[in-house]
Amino acid sequence: MNLQVIGSGSVGFTATGLGTLRDRVLGQLSLPADAEVTVEVPAFVVIAADLFGEFLQRNHLDPDDLDGLSDRQIARKFQSAELPHGLKEHLRAVVENLDGPLTIRPSSVLEETLERSIGGVYPAKLIPNQGPNLDRRRRRLADAVKLIWASTYFSDAVNWRRGAGEALAAEQMAVVIQRAVGSVNGRHFYPTVSVVARSYNHYPTPGNEPGEGGVALALGFGKAIGEDHVWSYCPERPTAPPPFKSMGEQLKYTQTSFWALDLSEGDVRDPIGVDEYMVRLGLADAERDGNLELVASTYDVQGDRLRSGFDGAGPRVLTFAPLLRSRVIPFTSIIKDVMDQARAVTGREVEIEIAVNLDPATGVPVRFGLLQLKTMAGRPQSEALGEDDLVADGVVVASENCLGNGMRADLEDIVYLKPAAFDRNHARVIAAELDAVNRGLLDDGRSAVFIGFGRWGTTDDRYGVPVRWGQISSAQVIVEITLADAPMNLSQGIHFFHHLLSQKVLYFSVEHDGPYDVDFEWMDGQEAVWEGRYVRHVSLEEPVVVNVDGGRRRGLIRRSVD
Repeated sequence: MNLQVIGSGSVGFTATGLGTLRDRVLGQLSLPADAEVTVEVPAFVVIAADLFGEFLQRNHLDPDDLDGLSDRQIARKFQSAELPHGLKEHLRAVVENLDGPLTIRPSSVLEETLERSIGGVYPAKLIPNQGPNLDRRRRRLADAVKLIWASTYFSDAVNWRRGAGEALAAEQMAVVIQRAVGSVNGRHFYPTVSVVARSYNHYPTPGNEPGEGGVALALGFGKAIGEDHVWSYCPERPTAPPPFKSMGEQLKYTQTSFWALDLSEGDVRDPIGVDEYMVRLGLADAERDGNLELVASTYDVQGDRLRSGFDGAGPRVLTFAPLLRSRVIPFTSIIKDVMDQARAVTGREVEIEIAVNLDPATGVPVRFGLLQLKTMAGRPQSEALGEDDLVADGVVVASENCLGNGMRADLEDIVYLKPAAFDRNHARVIAAELDAVNRGLLDDGRSAVFIGFGRWGTTDDRYGVPVRWGQISSAQVIVEITLADAPMNLSQGIHFFHHLLSQKVLYFSVEHDGPYDVDFEWMDGQEAVWEGRYVRHVSLEEPVVVNVDGGRRRGLIRRSVD
């Protein structure tokens, strides 16, 4: 693999995926001869994992000594440490040759060894990398590299490794430095569209099949796809109506802001902050920059309908309709081609991150930048569950909207939010209680069923519980009970679902007004190991049986019946 590598050790999971895209996928694509389209893997450099080990050794950073420190304390220790000999000069050459904004990503050796993605546990960072002062640009890059290295020992990463049965020091971290895709708009830099495309969609909307895949789109940087309401569609039916119940619901649950890189020099910065240079902007900013017309529709208030593009006055709504319907830009066909070729090359289902830049006036020329390739869990094999099974004696949880496949009968712990106490105004307190229970389970080497209301891992307290994955990493089964005033498609953030898939966590979505009730009365009758104001943890004398029929998407959790 022809990589620009600093060091001689492993290049890790992310770098290997980029090399696969560049060396084995790009040459197989069938681009329209007459289309003004470029598809590329933006230039990148890898700092190999041996330099991470050298950094720890040179600065006497023992992983055991870092255990118990806060993320910020660890980050500060790494920021004050010295780089390995010669790396400073290499980084100066990088900022000189890779001009313009850069993305600094972790490239985990453990991910490569396990052959599965743990995306979202480790952060990525964007830096401006502009101006004549090369020393300042090199220092900013060095700060970002140190932050990525430090994240190896952040709480989420440590909890993930412990939950996966891996030692604290098991990870070795390479780093990818890649030229960012986007355009300068005043003092901001961002791509027109960020894309996450999956060749297999475990949550197809009605009328679509899992094997047809799924695509998520966001204006600006892809950070929004893991955190906000963004547009998603089946690549076989890019112009099909979205699965909203009403126009009001569609307006409520589409993207209303986006992430951009701040290029200005005046503000005080925080080098241990992942989002040091990131800002959230509104749709009006993108419209002023000329980047909204090709991705938005206009809401006709009187007609209560959407018109593709800027057709008359009215609020702008991010539907990407002009792009998805374009006869000039082969947008979806290129995404499908990339997915098909990557799947053929890897022999597995894939998830690909792409940044797309469009000419503001006409859309062309258009540039597709392939940023990441991850392999996904394979297609589920069915274990049959009939409707009668879901209402049998002893069923604690039943659902016809499940993710995963298989059976397990080794879970004796259930952690659940108490229905009578649940209060979204105290969502952060609930997350803290869950974190405390999770730490106890990890310390004891135990796994559990987690049951809650609304979205797990949401960034919006109105829609559920704002936990990070590291705060519920002992979960092997997750149950989400919908809220009456929140979207029904729960927890579809990229990183959250990647954890479910890579850890083979069984997932249940239970409708609050659906045909199946959760048996909280039985759980309340079990003796509590720990109980807070909002969270209760029970340990059973006999484990529950969990069975998910992936083919039919049915599942149940059943207690022992005398």
